[in-house]
Amino acid sequence: MRTIRYSDNGTAVYALVEGDRAYPLKGEPWPTPSPASGNGVALERLPLLAPCAPSKIIGIGKNYRSRSAEPAVEPTEPMLFLKPPTTIVGPGASILRPLKFTNVVFEGELAVVIGRTAHNVPRERALEYVFGYTCFNDVTVRDVIKRDVQLTRSKSFDTSGPMGPAIVTNLDPATLEVITRVNGQVVQQDVTRNLIFDVPTLIAFVSDVMTLCPGDVIATGTPAGSTNMNVGDVVEVEIPSIGILSNLCSSVD
Repeated sequence: MRTIRYSDNGTAVYALVEGDRAYPLKGEPWPTPSPASGNGVALERLPLLAPCAPSKIIGIGKNYRSRSAEPAVEPTEPMLFLKPPTTIVGPGASILRPLKFTNVVFEGELAVVIGRTAHNVPRERALEYVFGYTCFNDVTVRDVIKRDVQLTRSKSFDTSGPMGPAIVTNLDPATLEVITRVNGQVVQQDVTRNLIFDVPTLIAFVSDVMTLCPGDVIATGTPAGSTNMNVGDVVEVEIPSIGILSNLCSSVD
């Protein structure tokens, strides 16, 4: 099942996608989508939004083995940080790059969308709380990380959380390929079996810290290869089972 979210005269609408048509839902898709009546609308004409509106986005730092050489030691437990909901933008939206910083990077990732309220979830039941999966770009201002000694500011700039284009259900989160391109050139490529902490482990760990609500997002970490974005760059994050998230890097200042 594939769900999207689009703007209908300024109102956000969730919809199921079948072929080239989208069928609006009554409210949010969780726990079970309820289609409204009607014949659907042509998918190509819809202004897509991010496929959900999370109350919080939980990011995971240094979670690919391809990045473990950066700190020289793999983390012994997941490294959490938060991105505010104001970072979220959808497919086709611009990433507004603050020009006063010199190292603003893309980070292509698999994102997990929660479908049920989750608190103290055991690892063996964790996937029961997943609604589906989507693409995520954890844009990060790396200039300020050493200066701040923590991640909040570097992860929180407006438009620094592109997400989409759709949420897809019933995928195996251990077998997905994550590919990032800049101006058509592949710059990141890895598979989720190389996550240090897999999706069930992350859900169990995070839900032991904070309650996860339907629509909340866990961004599972990025592979090696993230580099500075320049104004005018087109960044694409692709997970073949889900689709391509494409965003233009623009400027703000």
